[in-house]
Amino acid sequence: MDIPQQVIELDGLTLRRFDGEADLPEFFRVIEESLEHLRAWMPWVAEHSRARTAEFLARRPERWASGEEYTYAIVLDGAIVGVCALFRRGDTPANGREIGYWLHPAATGRGLVTRAARAVVEQAFRLPGVDHVEIVHDLANHASGAVPARLGFSEHLRRPAERRAPAQTGENLIWRITRELPKTPAVPEAG
Repeated sequence: MDIPQQVIELDGLTLRRFDGEADLPEFFRVIEESLEHLRAWMPWVAEHSRARTAEFLARRPERWASGEEYTYAIVLDGAIVGVCALFRRGDTPANGREIGYWLHPAATGRGLVTRAARAVVEQAFRLPGVDHVEIVHDLANHASGAVPARLGFSEHLRRPAERRAPAQTGENLIWRITRELPKTPAVPEAG
C-alpha cells in the first residue's frame, strides 16, 4: 500500500511525523501558547492537559501504521508551529479522506496552512482508491474556510453539527476536491 511520506519539505516549511515523547515538551508549549486562539473552535481545548497531549502523541504511530490517521507537525525554522492531519472519520466513505489543521497564532496569516494542506492533499491522492478529500469547518470559522477556497476545493454541502466549542454555530461547511481515478479496463467476455 502506498502511504504518505513521513517528511515533506516545502521550501522553508517542513511537515513531519510526530516523534512521540521527544516532541512532547515543545508540542505542549505550542498548544499552551495557542489555547485562547483555539478555544473558540476546537472542543478538545476544554480538556487540554500535558497528560492528554502525551496520550495524543503516543497514539500517532499506531494510527499512522493502521492508515487511520496521518498527523504531521508543521515545522517552521526548526520549531513546531501547528498540525495538519489526514484522516477518516467513522462516516467518511472508503474513497475519501478529511484534512484538519491548526496553527500557533504567531504563525497565522502567512499561508503556512494552505501550503501544508496542499501537500497533504497530494499525499491523500497517493492512497489506493482515494478519489476525494474534504475539509470540514464551522460555518463561522472564516479563517479555516479560506484554505480550501484557495486550494480549489468546492463547497460540497452544509450539515447541522453539535455545538461543542464557544464560537461554533451548529452548522458545518464541507468542502471537497476530487481526483479522477483510472478506470479499470473492461475484461472481454470469453466466447
